[in-house]
Amino acid sequence: MKLVFFAILLTLSTITWGQRKKVCFSMDDLPLVTYGISDSAYQRNLTAKIITSLNRNNIPAIGFVNEIKLYDKNNTLIPWQANLLERWVDGGLQLGNHTYSHPDYHALSFEAFSQDVLKGEVITREILNRKGLSLTYFRHPFLHTGNSKEKNDSLNIFLSDHGYTIAPVTIDNEDYLFALAYKRAKDKGDITLMKKIGSDYLDYMESKLKYFERQADLLFGRQINQILLLHANLLNADYLDSLAKMFLKNNYEFVTMKEALEDSAYETSITVYGKWGISWIDRWALSQGKKGDFFKGDPMTPDYIKKLSE
Repeated sequence: MKLVFFAILLTLSTITWGQRKKVCFSMDDLPLVTYGISDSAYQRNLTAKIITSLNRNNIPAIGFVNEIKLYDKNNTLIPWQANLLERWVDGGLQLGNHTYSHPDYHALSFEAFSQDVLKGEVITREILNRKGLSLTYFRHPFLHTGNSKEKNDSLNIFLSDHGYTIAPVTIDNEDYLFALAYKRAKDKGDITLMKKIGSDYLDYMESKLKYFERQADLLFGRQINQILLLHANLLNADYLDSLAKMFLKNNYEFVTMKEALEDSAYETSITVYGKWGISWIDRWALSQGKKGDFFKGDPMTPDYIKKLSE
């Protein structure tokens, strides 16, 4: 009897404490955020580094494409730029639509924005179709989904009619500020500063993870499948391995966007709209009437990073 009791206790303990949490890594602004570096070898090497790191850590990431980056000033397709996207797919990774030119939906009419969405799917869809895959997910630039119910609903209906599933973000962050600071430190040849930025970036991202875990627990009484927003840049190319280790340390497994969205939390209604570009966890909280103190403790980007990225 005692053996049976302890076996049951061990099983319950494993269910309660041993379940791994889930996170989808998503990377915006593909093929790359280059800060004006047009050298093809640089971009190929950086892309290869990102893909290798994702594969090494068994992360089934999805990258969201801005197809304007595939063309030169004469609107002629640059084959090696398109090949960077093919490398993603050949690496077992997904691609999604992030619009053609990364416009701000809050500053554009629905008609103009929807045309940019369609313009941004041409090459990506061709690449996926050749591989027997489909273009399924859409990510809003700046996470701007519409600053009114009418504008939000119009885009949602359009995306649904065109076969898209919206790719939300729950772990929002300012990795792009760290990335610009990191690139400027590299330009100066300041290795010490680059290491400091990288170390502070990892601490910041873990703080962000803990914050959004807490918010999810307050809203749902449990941990939810998270979706992490990153950008395809030099900083993340250098620190993806370390980010993966940090998530593993916090008991996460890496999943696809499809698996992440199977969590019923993503069915939660959003009923408030504004000019913000914020986490879906924040949107759900605002829709449930949360205010003030509920949002305290959101980790801030260090002042020196903000200054370096000005």
